[in-house]
Amino acid sequence: MPSPDHYIPGVCNIGPAEIRRRMFSGWIGFIATLALAAVLFYYENPPIWRLLLFLPAFQAATGFLQGLYHFCLGFGFKAVFNFGEPGHLDSVTEAEFRKADRKKAQKILVESAIVGAAVALGTYFMPQ
Repeated sequence: MPSPDHYIPGVCNIGPAEIRRRMFSGWIGFIATLALAAVLFYYENPPIWRLLLFLPAFQAATGFLQGLYHFCLGFGFKAVFNFGEPGHLDSVTEAEFRKADRKKAQKILVESAIVGAAVALGTYFMPQ
């Protein structure tokens, strides 16, 4: 899916540079999830400790989903967008657009939480 080159309310609020940053964050979270899982299983920690995997899995999902959706959830809540250099933000002034952006940001949060919970619970119930 090609990245739009302009702001679309509730659909796209970041350009290529910001998308790369979100995807990089997703990879960091993914690697952290794998590393933490390896440590927890290697040292045969009690299954309850595996619930900690929620945190890096949530980060991974948040990064990847923001990159795939071309939408930064933080920007959605702050009513800003960026299609230029990282750090440059433009404001969303229309109330209807801000509402659409908040809705999309909430969707990404919920989807990320579901992924994080699935990873944490999935490993919780795995045999040692």
